[in-house]
Amino acid sequence: MLIKLEFLGHSGFLISDGKYRVAIDPFLSQNPLAKKKPEEIKCDWIVLTHGHFDHSCDAEVIAKRNGATIHAIYELAEFFQEKGCQVSHANQGGRVKTEFGSVTLVQAFHSSSIEGRYAGMPCGVILKIGGVTLYHCGDTSLFGDMALIGELYRPHIAMIPIGDRYTMGPRMASKAAELIRPKIAIPIHYKTFPDELVNDAAEFQPKGIEVRVMEPGETLMFPDLQLICTG
Repeated sequence: MLIKLEFLGHSGFLISDGKYRVAIDPFLSQNPLAKKKPEEIKCDWIVLTHGHFDHSCDAEVIAKRNGATIHAIYELAEFFQEKGCQVSHANQGGRVKTEFGSVTLVQAFHSSSIEGRYAGMPCGVILKIGGVTLYHCGDTSLFGDMALIGELYRPHIAMIPIGDRYTMGPRMASKAAELIRPKIAIPIHYKTFPDELVNDAAEFQPKGIEVRVMEPGETLMFPDLQLICTG
């Protein structure tokens, strides 16, 4: 099955198996590097790692335009349900089966709020779609149980924050990739705000892991897990 992975910028992705489309942390309207606007996103599901604006500010607009389901930790899902969105509640460690495969929220070390309101625990996401397993780490520091997440879920692709200040920086992120052991690691959550975040991925050099640096709008295709870059 052909899996299409489009980088929306910052920590955002749009993932498609040809039938279903899943957006993770779409951040477009306030993102100076984004190539797309919220109204251009077509998706069936939106998965949020936590409530901070640079991960969730466009979720309501995109969900309502598409009739998409927002999948998030319980408190964050409640927030969007109150806004009139269709939601899927979850919590860490529980697998939720979907039409395209499954979503599991896992641990992340960070904080989470939305519009001055507590938004539940921050999360990483294990997404299974079309035979491919992706681990979006969300915003997090380095923690030892990343090795356990890698062992249990065996992700083919890991999206790992490297921006420093609000998450781990490139060196700690390199260690994270080595603990997770994906086939491919994609650095995220950097460069968007150059005065606060690391501006390039040069120091993200995990040993034994293929690194793919993606620019906003770039797409990767995964036929039978053999990577082809089309960006």
